[in-house]
Amino acid sequence: MSFVPEFTSRSRPARYINIAVDIATRIARGEYQEGQRIFGRSSLAGRYNVSPETIRRALALLEERGIVKLHPGVGVTVNSRVAAENYVAEFGQRQVLSDIQKQLHSYLEERNKLDQEIARLTSELLNYTFKMATRLQRIQEFRVEQTSPFTGKSLGEVQFRSQTGATVLAIQRNGREIISPEAQTVIQPGDILIVIAHPETFERCQEFGLTPLTGLS
Repeated sequence: MSFVPEFTSRSRPARYINIAVDIATRIARGEYQEGQRIFGRSSLAGRYNVSPETIRRALALLEERGIVKLHPGVGVTVNSRVAAENYVAEFGQRQVLSDIQKQLHSYLEERNKLDQEIARLTSELLNYTFKMATRLQRIQEFRVEQTSPFTGKSLGEVQFRSQTGATVLAIQRNGREIISPEAQTVIQPGDILIVIAHPETFERCQEFGLTPLTGLS
């Protein structure tokens, strides 16, 4: 059966696993030789300052991996140094993966906070830019005359914004209103164009056969 470490809510190995790893490490280093009897459960519980149940789980794990043998009424003896070395190596690899996962989680949390801050600052920048851009602009209505060169052409075709310097917010036509008209919307004679623009662009609009009406300001 392969070893699968248990972790707490803080992603740390359970206490009994740490104890099992410590004992296995000592065996791998040769502090305990194969066949040697090591401390009993009570002695180990006192040495690691844990309950006998924690020691029991640690020793059961080591026995499962073939590292030690448990002898009821006698104690614990070392069974295999190679098994101890393999166990320590496996735990080390899993610990590395756990550390990487924790570090990655930390970075993802930091990135999420940065994304939220970037979104907040971007929103503030857009709001400020819009206020600055519209500070000297006004909303005005223009009626499209029959003689206008824009008549029968779409907003995109005449490049309304670049030609006049104004942005069309809506078009009033036959008692209905087209809000935020698309570029393919065709301009018709008699249309009332509701635009936002700087005052100096009004004369330019008139040059294209657009008659200014009462401003909404």
